[in-house]
Amino acid sequence: MTTPSEPKEGQAVVHLFFSVPATADRAAVESAMKRGNDGDDQAICAAILGHKADLGVMALASDQWRLRALQTDLVAAGLRLEDSYVSLTGVAEYAKGMPESRLQERLFPTLPPEGKPAFCFYPMSKRRGPGSNWFTLPYEQRKALMYEHGGSGRKFAGRVTQLITGSTGLDEFEWGVTLFAQHPDDLKEVVYTMRFDEASARYAEFGQFWVGMLDEPAAVLDAVGLT
Repeated sequence: MTTPSEPKEGQAVVHLFFSVPATADRAAVESAMKRGNDGDDQAICAAILGHKADLGVMALASDQWRLRALQTDLVAAGLRLEDSYVSLTGVAEYAKGMPESRLQERLFPTLPPEGKPAFCFYPMSKRRGPGSNWFTLPYEQRKALMYEHGGSGRKFAGRVTQLITGSTGLDEFEWGVTLFAQHPDDLKEVVYTMRFDEASARYAEFGQFWVGMLDEPAAVLDAVGLT
């Protein structure tokens, strides 16, 4: 029996981005997505816009082996994996004192948020270059900058749901940012607004963005042309 690979708190997360050949097995993809939602595991999918991918899958589980099984099943169904991102749910060091209910929402989120089909994912890190090294700032200064940054995000409460997952030591960037909104221009506005905060403008570096629309697997597979 495989030894579980479980975080001490929270859940393991993977974002998978696929191209969808016409030869892929639709029934096998739908079965894999169904298994990805067994028990407390969660797997959601999006039709991705643009050239980077056709299908995006975000999955959470208490054991990384179950995420690996989902990935294996989707590849075996004929999907072509183009990119991925590995992270963990968690609570930032600056969130001390947050109500327990809010902490649990970050560790064990329920996806997808109701009424928010617009989807965006991107990774990011804090800059460590000459003159702008986040990690040499005193803790209290970093905390103040993140409080300002969080305040900008809180202006979008009800319009945008944000899930920050940690990936230091797990992938190329330090955090994964997943955004859910009712309208795509809400995604554009929240990212634009928060880039003016010093924590972002001076200290943030961003990776690629993946954008699409969330729906049930059957509707998403219809949209990407898998019959």
